[in-house]
Amino acid sequence: MGAFIWYELIADDVDAAAAFYGDVMGWRVADGGVPGMDYRIFHAPDGDAVGGLLARPPVMEAGGRWFGYVQVDDADAAVARAVDGGGACLMPATTIPQAGRIALLTDPHGTPFYVMDPEADDSTAFQNSTDARPGHMVWNELTAPDDDAAITFYAQQFGWRQEGAMPMGELGDYRFIHDGPTCIGAVMGPVPGTVPGWQFYTLVPDIDAALARIVATGGQPLQGPDEIPGGSFSLVAQDPWGVRFGLVGDRRP
Repeated sequence: MGAFIWYELIADDVDAAAAFYGDVMGWRVADGGVPGMDYRIFHAPDGDAVGGLLARPPVMEAGGRWFGYVQVDDADAAVARAVDGGGACLMPATTIPQAGRIALLTDPHGTPFYVMDPEADDSTAFQNSTDARPGHMVWNELTAPDDDAAITFYAQQFGWRQEGAMPMGELGDYRFIHDGPTCIGAVMGPVPGTVPGWQFYTLVPDIDAALARIVATGGQPLQGPDEIPGGSFSLVAQDPWGVRFGLVGDRRP
């Protein structure tokens, strides 16, 4: 329990989003085989399924959003636990055939996330950055109006542990979160000019080549590439519809 096991993009234009992310990330996009629904699957270059893609419902704000799914043992209990902790339930626990039981929740700051009790416990959508393969998610980053409160909430939900931090000047500390022995991401306070929430980073083999593809296909770089501990580089960008995403990769000579 507590691992990110799936990622999902809600998009205004599914065909265009499939083409954009396929080009930038090197993903192959295939039909998800969901009866009566246009649900597509992003596959990393190694063939592993790493995320889903579907059209934005009318009730959701224009532009779309990336969501993360966190594994739980009991989706119904996770809903109750989140509400007791000050969060809210946007979609009650629902069984999805051949996938599992899911629910859409928010934390006390209104940031949405999914919980999922999967039918199969074999997801490789997220991989530890030390041994990850291109096209997989490698980092999960949360900005929150109150990072202390956010860390407490998610620790209560999933047993995550906060350990270690990196000073970020006026932005405060970038505080690492762990699921068991694995560092899965970080939490930090609000960043001026951005909306608090989850942001997910995908590994690419060449950060500069990825940046060039973003620009060539209508996206916009927002920050970076910036060198990060370990010698790789991170980049924050938005797709042509304003949805933010992150990349991590090496810089080729």
